[in-house]
Amino acid sequence: MDPVIIANGPDYDAQHDVMELMDDNPDIERWLEELRIEHRDLDEVIHHLIDSRHHDTMRIQRLKKRKLKLKDMMARLESQLIPDLDA
Repeated sequence: MDPVIIANGPDYDAQHDVMELMDDNPDIERWLEELRIEHRDLDEVIHHLIDSRHHDTMRIQRLKKRKLKLKDMMARLESQLIPDLDA
């Protein structure tokens, strides 16, 4: 039995949602926290599957790819929270 089901699935692309939140810092911070939680959950699932020598390597690779996408989205959102400084 699999320990966790990812709510948005491995192919979920939230870039559209990210673009809608760019102008509102509280929303960005809330979205960023949700992404951090999902990223942490994926990490736990991946480690569990690897430790249990799960036979579905394609699933593990998809989860790892999703985790990388989340990391990229988090970096993009974090950069939006940094105010632009005029030179």
